[in-house]
Amino acid sequence: MTNQQLLQRSLAAVWHPCTQMKAHETLPLVPIARGEGVWLYDFEGQRFLDAVSSWWVNLFGHANPRINAALRDQLDKLEHVMLAGFTHAPVVELSEQLAALTGGQLGHCFYASDGASAVEIALKMSMHYWRNSGQPEKNRYVSLAGSYHGETVGALAVTDVALFRDAYAPLLRSGATVPSPDARLAAPGESAVDYARRCAQALDDYLAPHHHEIAALIVEPLVQCAAGMAMHDPEYLRLARASCERHQVHLIADEIAVGCGRTGTFFACEQANIWPDFLCLSKGISGGYLPLSVVMTRDNIYQAFYADEVARGFLHSHSYTGNPLACRAALATLAIFKDDDVINANRRRAAWLNEHADILREQPRVGNFRNRGMIWAFDVDTIDPRFARRVFANGLQRELLLRPIGNTVYFMPPYVIDEEQMDFLLRQTRAVLDETLAESPS
Repeated sequence: MTNQQLLQRSLAAVWHPCTQMKAHETLPLVPIARGEGVWLYDFEGQRFLDAVSSWWVNLFGHANPRINAALRDQLDKLEHVMLAGFTHAPVVELSEQLAALTGGQLGHCFYASDGASAVEIALKMSMHYWRNSGQPEKNRYVSLAGSYHGETVGALAVTDVALFRDAYAPLLRSGATVPSPDARLAAPGESAVDYARRCAQALDDYLAPHHHEIAALIVEPLVQCAAGMAMHDPEYLRLARASCERHQVHLIADEIAVGCGRTGTFFACEQANIWPDFLCLSKGISGGYLPLSVVMTRDNIYQAFYADEVARGFLHSHSYTGNPLACRAALATLAIFKDDDVINANRRRAAWLNEHADILREQPRVGNFRNRGMIWAFDVDTIDPRFARRVFANGLQRELLLRPIGNTVYFMPPYVIDEEQMDFLLRQTRAVLDETLAESPS
């Protein structure tokens, strides 16, 4: 098959996600034939460095041999069985290992297929907990300005991105929005820590008179990704946890994009030394191989559903809940974390890239260069509404897969990226920026 053949067939048959399909009249789809490590290859051998981990999911490179081997082994044993009334070894082992990573604080795992579904589960489980506990009036939610939690109806209701929300507003139940601790919004001379404290006080000021109707606060710990990689100090999480406890409101940590080592610890919440009531994982949990998400929660929440009455149970399901193949991929992913000391190796990678990033910092129109774990971002001073599209197209010409959010360029590469590849990423990104800004309106 050729690139052109696949493009023609895809445009005729596939409705692509998060896409205005008409845009592909001038911006062709990128056909991918195979992947290896940090690289993706088209049908003509052209390569692209996957600087965004294929929508933030790929942790250990494409076609990872250890994950491949685990899946081959599982294929010969069990491909799928319903999890209602049945169980299997991979889902039990995965649940035990995840619970152990929290020191047993979050000892119960409920599975789904994707991040938005995990958010839906956490929202429903929180509200249902309060109903089972005799407080049905606690059924509304609080989220941060600029938050993104998915595009299903419940997840959209706690998402503050107009592009996604507005078209479906009639379907959504409104919640409350409190200020984001995004450090870029701090006042002149105000530290990130002090701004985080100011935002946490605003949260507490809202919960004080409204906690009787609030089921949960949902946050993306440390980095609000869709808001342009908005990074905040862990102090916000510490104070938000205390505020939620004071006002009897659940804390939901949406770690779908920022968990699994992405922010520098396996769970982002570890950096604030707190545990939420619900923790949502997806994307990297299966190494980027198969659809899988999980909601982890505390024993007291689990016990509120444990009763003789069916209606008190958590009546939520997915046909492929806890799929054995996906769970084996996740177990192989956790094994790599342990065997390769990935968290410490990533700290060395991050230090190297930060040390060599002056090539980007010195670009006159680059500002707010920032890093948290294996996430880097910077903002570009431009009024060009097509900036993100131009960077994407120009990046492809220089063997890079970049996907800016507005005027924010970011890197979220696989954890197997080496120094030579990081140097390539930095130098080629600078060339892409210079080229894009030269052809953009000033």
